[in-house]
Amino acid sequence: MIKWEHSIFALPFALCGAMLAASGLPTAHQLLWIVIAMIAARSAAMAFNRLADAAIDAANPRTSTRALPAGHLSPAFVTTFIMISCAIFIFAAAQLNRLTLWLSPVALAVLILYSYTKRFTRWSHLVLGFALGIAPSAAWIAVRGSLDPRILILTAAVTFWVAGFDILYACQDIQFDRDAGLHSIPRYLGISRSLWIARAFHITMLLLLTALFPAFALGKLSFAGVAAVALLLLYEHSLVKSDDLSKLNAAFCTMNGVISVVFAFFVGADLLFRK
Repeated sequence: MIKWEHSIFALPFALCGAMLAASGLPTAHQLLWIVIAMIAARSAAMAFNRLADAAIDAANPRTSTRALPAGHLSPAFVTTFIMISCAIFIFAAAQLNRLTLWLSPVALAVLILYSYTKRFTRWSHLVLGFALGIAPSAAWIAVRGSLDPRILILTAAVTFWVAGFDILYACQDIQFDRDAGLHSIPRYLGISRSLWIARAFHITMLLLLTALFPAFALGKLSFAGVAAVALLLLYEHSLVKSDDLSKLNAAFCTMNGVISVVFAFFVGADLLFRK
């Protein structure tokens, strides 16, 4: 039920936020509890999404083999899993500082809200993006105990990045979304125009990443990281065409995991070498 590899989407950006807050490496204590909090939050969010969408997944041939609709897991088990994951997340937040503890229910509310947004808005892609985008800001708070407006640039960048690739992913369910009364940009605009919106979102992401340079006085290694992200996004979009979605899984899973790791590596290296 839980795709652990999907944690790689937001976790490197969270670590990037933590390193920006620390101007280098955070303490081992901070890194440990940030990672635990991220994994617990992601697990709770994915499990809740599967539980909320169990009936929808059962009706969709593409998702009917998932654990809940296929009967491999019971709703009671998944509910217990969600509660345990939420408890671990709140406990991890408490190990960091008071503000992370106070804000932990807010973070969980954002993660859970996403599961219902496709029932009433075509812009659910941006809500998902924001759910992952809060990771670097949350990590900043975990290190500093306060929020600096500069880190919101990275939150916005991740929001548009995730929304862009979620639009690509939604292209494969256009007909089902129409039949089931679900909302998405591809359902309303079609594949071709949706691909252009995804490209626009990813260009916006690159512009926001560029805005990090003056905000944090980043150097050449970070610039190389943004350049690498641009090339990877270009390749990702070359894999998906309006008349050929056969390489969508490679574009969605593989490329976006690589993008997050590459960016965090270059920014982290920049901060460590500068220090």
